[in-house]
Amino acid sequence: MSIIYALATPPAQSAICVFRVSGKGSLDALPKLFSSHLVEPRFFYKTEMLYKERFVDSVAVVFFKGPKSFTGEDGFEVYAHGGLAVMSKIVEVFDAVGFEEAEPGEFSKRAFLNNKISLSQAEAVSDLISASSKEEASRVSLVLSGDFESRIFDFSGRLDALRVLVEGEIDFTDEDEVFVQNLTELGSDMSRLSAEFSSFAGACSSKKNSLNRPQVLIAGPPNSGKSSLFNALLSRDRSIVSSVAGTTRDLIDSELVLQNIVLTLGDSAGVRDTDDLIEGAGINISFDEIKKSDLVILVFDEETESSVSFFQELLGEQKHLLVYNKIDVSDKRPSGFDLFVSAKEMDGLSDLRKILDERLSANKNEKNLTYLVRERHISIFSEVSSKLSHISSSIEANESLDVVAENLKVCRDLLAEVVGIKTSDELLGEIFSSFCIGK
Repeated sequence: MSIIYALATPPAQSAICVFRVSGKGSLDALPKLFSSHLVEPRFFYKTEMLYKERFVDSVAVVFFKGPKSFTGEDGFEVYAHGGLAVMSKIVEVFDAVGFEEAEPGEFSKRAFLNNKISLSQAEAVSDLISASSKEEASRVSLVLSGDFESRIFDFSGRLDALRVLVEGEIDFTDEDEVFVQNLTELGSDMSRLSAEFSSFAGACSSKKNSLNRPQVLIAGPPNSGKSSLFNALLSRDRSIVSSVAGTTRDLIDSELVLQNIVLTLGDSAGVRDTDDLIEGAGINISFDEIKKSDLVILVFDEETESSVSFFQELLGEQKHLLVYNKIDVSDKRPSGFDLFVSAKEMDGLSDLRKILDERLSANKNEKNLTYLVRERHISIFSEVSSKLSHISSSIEANESLDVVAENLKVCRDLLAEVVGIKTSDELLGEIFSSFCIGK
């Protein structure tokens, strides 16, 4: 395999940046790139990065000898200053010495191919990075730690034991060898295995359903301060703020990080009657987004509070918060509102953040579920559960053991796909293509 490199931190100005390098022969480049003599693996060296005696940056370096590394290969990491110019210089140096830029997920793929992690653990690496709450991160960590894989191997071992009995009974029935003493006992073992596997499968939820960030939309009448509140929550200007009604014409959204959860916050066009075709299109988008949101923040002020009932009727059973804005210019505190804020003066925003965190974290907390896995896992588990149930019925109906043996084999092969023991190249390509570059 070639020597690959990647920037493992975001390509943006920051205190430091980290580059990862992996591949056979990568350590041969250390004397060419660094001024210090690097001797001990896993030791943090502060040194200078040079190329052809030209100074690149003051850096820290740590190197690893395979197989005692993440990928199982020789490799090293460079910790440099996080300037964009520095990053560009390091990329130029790595290209010049013949390293190749890594594809998305290539480091994790090599770790899997070198038997450092299972396929389910490799997928969990990507899912952990994508987790949007502490609860999700904890559930993904159970997969990454090997607990999930251990359960799969346990079920696989029990399937193998049953296959030995069933196939032995089939193959040696003419030689007076008895492998299955009692079909009733075999049926009981299968029923028990089927029930336990169904319970395990029920403790898993899919990434598709659980890792989607909650959608929160700021809505309400025009000029009530929706965009000001949006910008204030994000602590930066994303929406245009103007006294002219109808200024926001398209949906604008951004990531909002709270204490326990990450959500997508959207700012919508004010809802009102209008003859402006472009503004009208923005209002239609607002209606669509309201329906798709997990929570709607309805914003009003002294001039628009009379339209509260209209918006509540529009939302129906949809979860929402009633926020009264512009308390810096009005002493009124009408009844029925959940919160009183001033987006302009940043007053009441910490309370709003706390309410959002509590409500959305409670919605995401699925205590009956243990593992956060992929859709392909859920699909495989569904098929295995169906097959195990069918096997139990076959034994109870005294059907041919050949059918039982074949279905046991299918179940065993399906579980092997979960951890990557039996996986097509096409599936591997699809899985790792969704990873971050540098992971």
